[in-house]
Amino acid sequence: MLPSVSLSSIPSLLLLLASCHQSVEAFSASSNRCQLVRRPICNSALLAQVAQDGINSSDKDDNTRPIENNSKSQINRREALRSALTGAALVTSSSTLITSQPSAANALSLPNPFSPAYTQSDGGRYIPAKRCTAYLVDSTIPPSLIPYRASREAAILKNLGMGFGTSKAPFIEDDITLNNMMNKAVFGSINAVNNAVGGEGAELARRGGNYQSFVFFGANFDDTFTAATAGEGGDAQLAVGLMEDICKPKERVGNTAIGLAFCPQGCQDLLDQYVNGGSESEMLDGLKGKGVDEQLTIAHLPIMRFARKKQYPMLALAPEAQDLDTVRKGGLQTLDPERRETYVADAQGFIALTQDPKFKLYTEKSLFKDFVPSSAAVANNEAAAKAEQGNYFAEKILVHEACATCINKWAASRPNALVITIAPISDVRFLGGINGRVPRISKFFNKDSLVDDEAVTTILLNPNAKETLSESKWLRLEIGTSPDNWAYQTKVADYLWFSSMPKVNMLPRMMNEQ
Repeated sequence: MLPSVSLSSIPSLLLLLASCHQSVEAFSASSNRCQLVRRPICNSALLAQVAQDGINSSDKDDNTRPIENNSKSQINRREALRSALTGAALVTSSSTLITSQPSAANALSLPNPFSPAYTQSDGGRYIPAKRCTAYLVDSTIPPSLIPYRASREAAILKNLGMGFGTSKAPFIEDDITLNNMMNKAVFGSINAVNNAVGGEGAELARRGGNYQSFVFFGANFDDTFTAATAGEGGDAQLAVGLMEDICKPKERVGNTAIGLAFCPQGCQDLLDQYVNGGSESEMLDGLKGKGVDEQLTIAHLPIMRFARKKQYPMLALAPEAQDLDTVRKGGLQTLDPERRETYVADAQGFIALTQDPKFKLYTEKSLFKDFVPSSAAVANNEAAAKAEQGNYFAEKILVHEACATCINKWAASRPNALVITIAPISDVRFLGGINGRVPRISKFFNKDSLVDDEAVTTILLNPNAKETLSESKWLRLEIGTSPDNWAYQTKVADYLWFSSMPKVNMLPRMMNEQ
């Protein structure tokens, strides 16, 4: 960058340049040497020399002046030029030193037009880099984050609304090369024909009476923003914004439901009355009378209003509070068998899941992380803490199974149905909670079901490091990082979505923007 120049030193520089110009003109011809005496020059020794030359030259005519005088005049001209340049350099260097730290009042900053763009600012104001608000958690080992531009977000959500789900295979970026172009031209045409006639590779596998899709929003509704600038609304407003785009395709008309994991199944009549035109205050009073947390209900109101506006049925998914209290105190065996059958349709699959190595990893690395002993006495008693932890485990898996069963009961008889479920982050993270049970239960209700893991999409809304079980500022993207459990490594979710730009120090393993 060019040095700044003090405004007060500009007149002195101009005077110096004028003096130098006059000195050069004075010595341009030998007949005008005496003019230098009458011109102000910044060198006293040079003035004395010029005066002496003028006295000596007055006794003789220019035509009879000796040759040595001409040589002296040439030397004097050379010395005058050298002195003028030396003086200019001294003044310039001194002004640079004086103004090396200019004040805002008397300094004129001259920007360097050749400096890189990243070193420039808008009038000295810091401009933060723009970051995306939607991130795909890619299924690499370990998982990585792929940011999506705002222009791509609507297309992603539209595909979810059309029932395409989310691929669990690692993302591969197809560069534009001649080889890729020929592959797409040849094999792309073959795939197009197959799709047209319904042959192998057709997308008809993602449609029909045996296929449904599911979207899970993990939201804690704590309004703790993890973004650089807090936006308006919160998790509920973000969920509504995403559902607006998801529900745009025509397939969603009359074939979509909103699942509420906080609402006990006994409140289904209250939700139905509200969707069909009932009073909002009556619904709130009814839920409060059923023991539902009032603050949690108010936090879900934007979602409920969206469902009422679209005439989408709302599903009450959670077990009854008294049943959960029974399990929490004595385990699943103390729950009434009839009530247990209401919540657990696939009893055999429910039991077998607890022996799956991948589910054991999820239980150890995620589910048990939220366990808190009921008292200090229990925490200090190893046997009591272990028993209480076992009952906690029974309670959580009952909640997950009951919610997944209720979702599948509604969707099983509706071709191409979509259920959007809002649940706490702890119940959907690392794909082992409610969302992980949906494919198995779907096949229980319909043995020809085409629902698989890719038909289930999980999106965490405004997650922070603590909610992903990270002990640092970075979000945790996976469980299963040791050589013993690499085969069961599981990513935290399919997408991370933020209300506004997230902080850069919480996003690990970032890939290129798409």
